[in-house]
Amino acid sequence: MKNTKSKLSAEQRNALLRTLKARFEKNMQRHKGISWDKVAAKLEAHPDKLWSLNAMEETEGEPDVVGYDKKSDEYIFFDCSAESPKGRRSLCYDGEALASRKEHKPADSAINMAADMGIELLTEEEYRTLQTLGKFDLKTSSWVLTPPAIRKLGGAVFCDRRYDTVFLYHNGAESYYAARGFRGSLRV
Repeated sequence: MKNTKSKLSAEQRNALLRTLKARFEKNMQRHKGISWDKVAAKLEAHPDKLWSLNAMEETEGEPDVVGYDKKSDEYIFFDCSAESPKGRRSLCYDGEALASRKEHKPADSAINMAADMGIELLTEEEYRTLQTLGKFDLKTSSWVLTPPAIRKLGGAVFCDRRYDTVFLYHNGAESYYAARGFRGSLRV
């Protein structure tokens, strides 16, 4: 993406809000007790967050509301596409891993791309929460935020769902595969 954050045009903003509202209404089981009107008001008040949600949408993440944090008064969006977002696959874990590759470098890393989009990688806990809302990553896998101790040793972790079970795996942070991407979260 390597795009500087900017405001969406009125047309882009309205199209995105229509898409998000339709997804919200279609998947009420993901956000019981949450009102779209309150979510929309928050989004309108934070155009930078709309820009990030648009980036999630453009990379086929299908962002949707999955919760509300009463303490911080924020709505939580996760990528809810059935498989790891198509526009965010074939990425190594982070910039350090990308720099370490001598040949056949991927286009970017998950951490760099998430930062460019203004979102965070899901943690393992958030990924497991997502999996309680549906069945995701049945054919793909998604990098998740790696604990510093594992990353310090050169590794990174990712998750998927197979055999009706959510698995956590490890790989070298510099690895990348066509079926592995990352899912993001955004608080508004």
